[in-house]
Amino acid sequence: MRQVYMISGGVTRFKKARPEKTHQGLVQEAFDQAYSDLPRLRKEHIDGSVASYFSDHFHHQLMAGIMAHDALGLVPKPSRRIEGGGATGGLCFQSAYEAIASGRMDVCVAFGFETMSRVRTWKGNEFIAMASDMNFDYPLGGFYTGYYAMMVVRHMHEFGTTPEQMAKVAIKNHGNAKHNPFAQSPKKLSVKQIRNSQMVAYPLTRLDCCVMSDGAAVAILASEKMAEKLSSNPIRITGVGSATDTMRLADRPFGDVPLLSNENKKEYKDLDYPGVHSCRAGRLAAKQAYKMAKIKDPLKDLSFVELHDAFTSSEIQTYEDLGLCKIGEGGKYIDSGNAHYGGKCPVNLSGGLIGAGHAIGASGLMQAVFAFWQLQGTIKKHFKNNKLQIKKPKRGLIHSHGGTGTYVTATVMEKP
Repeated sequence: MRQVYMISGGVTRFKKARPEKTHQGLVQEAFDQAYSDLPRLRKEHIDGSVASYFSDHFHHQLMAGIMAHDALGLVPKPSRRIEGGGATGGLCFQSAYEAIASGRMDVCVAFGFETMSRVRTWKGNEFIAMASDMNFDYPLGGFYTGYYAMMVVRHMHEFGTTPEQMAKVAIKNHGNAKHNPFAQSPKKLSVKQIRNSQMVAYPLTRLDCCVMSDGAAVAILASEKMAEKLSSNPIRITGVGSATDTMRLADRPFGDVPLLSNENKKEYKDLDYPGVHSCRAGRLAAKQAYKMAKIKDPLKDLSFVELHDAFTSSEIQTYEDLGLCKIGEGGKYIDSGNAHYGGKCPVNLSGGLIGAGHAIGASGLMQAVFAFWQLQGTIKKHFKNNKLQIKKPKRGLIHSHGGTGTYVTATVMEKP
């Protein structure tokens, strides 16, 4: 395979509603930002695109991807649409990576979007719930808040995780979002405010959940030769991993924990895995990406992580899936301060989905753009402040998660 680089990225402001723009207009806005950062890039350099959006229902439109591809002036070049629940953006990014690595393209645009405000919130939740088993899960009350509430209740029972630890995730992510001008939900919060906010599905309150958003994001990937030609500050993609699990939680068999290189079997000899407290696909995706990127200890080898925090509980679970701490110690990880700016491995400095917003098809690409700027050292340029810029970052990981861990991607990016 050829080496692959990200050479530019752009993202719109994520908002509750963007009624003034179609999905094509949102993609164009993000693309124009990425395009303007690469003065040597011309449309003729672009070989094709990959489109990322979750639901045809939000747009009331089939083949919405080709409409955005057309709006960007890329017809008749090749394009395809990717969909995988909440992991849609991460899968899109990896599909663009594969187009470059295989030699099929030299420059590929990965773009994602969602216009979730086109329907009422209850209807949007129904559409999202269609990413569960409609014959088995959904008739039992299957909105995703219910699924994740069940998962974290088991996590609390097994490991002693507390709602107050979950609240600390929301405080961190909303606080980081205050410095991100593209974020939808920057707030200064306290544990008391979060626990006293409207209960959605115990123990998840309204402030433990991400919000539905309108927005778009674009990542431009290139071969080494074109990266050298077009960019003075490219970022190399050194590890990719993806995995799947059964749609129904009840179908997941118990087995051995997929060990990361910094773990040993004895640590988990008494653990029933994966249960409903862990996401096996997340572990397997991380394991693949770490092996490819030659990461031995993620806590030491990663400078930061941007992960899929649809709920505060899922961020705590994902600390464990990615090996930032042992399984069962996610609550302790947020308590330790290591997930905060200045910690051993900060998580969601952008604000994540909880603070920045969740426009499903764009979210994984939004993470890629923020990771790209972080590694480039250009946070000040794009955020107009330097509050969240890490000093001399070397490697970052982006993580996308669909369903209840049914599709998961992990991608390592690093400074060459």
